Amino acid sequence: MDKESIMKELKAYEARRDEFYRFLDEHIPHDASTGLYDFREKTLLDAEKVYELFHKLDYQARKIRGIVINKIIEKQ
Repeated sequence: MDKESIMKELKAYEARRDEFYRFLDEHIPHDASTGLYDFREKTLLDAEKVYELFHKLDYQARKIRGIVINKIIEKQ
């Protein structure tokens, strides 16, 4: 796989990650003093949507892992 294709996959991963965090940012408040997610209110999230976004992110990460492993094997 060439550098351009690898960069395309990395950008797709970043897009999936951004989409996941956007969803969290829209539904979970942040603690004003730390900037971290504040789970004290026990905000309910749409489990199906969380799974959908996580699955996209995980799929892309596994795809990149496969590329890296193949490159390592090619060099041996």
